[in-house]
Amino acid sequence: MMGPRYLRVLGLFWGTALAAELEYRANFVIAALTSLGGLAGSLFGLFLFYRTGYQFQGWSWEQALLVLGLFTLLQGFSATVLIPNLNKIVTQVQQGTLDFVLLKPISSQFWLSTRTVSPWGLPDVIFGLVVIGYGGHRLNLDWSNYLLALPSLIFGAISLYSLWFMLGATSIWFVKIYNVTEVLRGLLEAGRFPVVAYPVGYRIFFTFVIPVAFLTTVPAEAMLGQARLVWLLSSGLLAGILLLASHHFWRFALRFYTSASS
Repeated sequence: MMGPRYLRVLGLFWGTALAAELEYRANFVIAALTSLGGLAGSLFGLFLFYRTGYQFQGWSWEQALLVLGLFTLLQGFSATVLIPNLNKIVTQVQQGTLDFVLLKPISSQFWLSTRTVSPWGLPDVIFGLVVIGYGGHRLNLDWSNYLLALPSLIFGAISLYSLWFMLGATSIWFVKIYNVTEVLRGLLEAGRFPVVAYPVGYRIFFTFVIPVAFLTTVPAEAMLGQARLVWLLSSGLLAGILLLASHHFWRFALRFYTSASS
């Protein structure tokens, strides 16, 4: 749990980052158009499945839209918070400026995870909420349904962050890993559709190996009131385990970090 001191630091971090980014406001329009194009492509891909009357097992068009909306929402979260900070980790290790982070009287993991924020991912967040709202309206969902999905969505975001941070920590050994952002993006791409859309082997992989199902499918099922308690509890347990693993993996990685001043 973050204390008041960490919340003040977070406010300073994000206030400074937003002030710097908003000097280039035209980028927001470009980001919005890019996000809109990506969403249109996703909707078209989903439409190709449903236009002939086919539907994913147990998932109507409107229910599948909830999954796509959650996917778009998490994609915006990644672009806003995760990817900008991931790129900074790689740069700091490569240039040796990680030394200054480690000397600060604050958790280095917190500093590296929250130092910057990019508003250019917000269009995806907005479009994701719009798609969720539209699908929910068609399904006659009310606020209680959305609140039911909130815990599993938060757990999914924590799991995504933890996986992301452990990928970023590998820059201690492999300095030039800028393409790791593509790994992160590819990880999230599988959550575009309900997990039942994939063959059985892939379902097992996306549930028990790379837990993509917990990012979008489980929150969507919770929103629909169809999630089994075991999956909801598993989502929280997984998030806790991965968050703890990311902390210990970072401490382990630092044992192999060679200071630029040594």
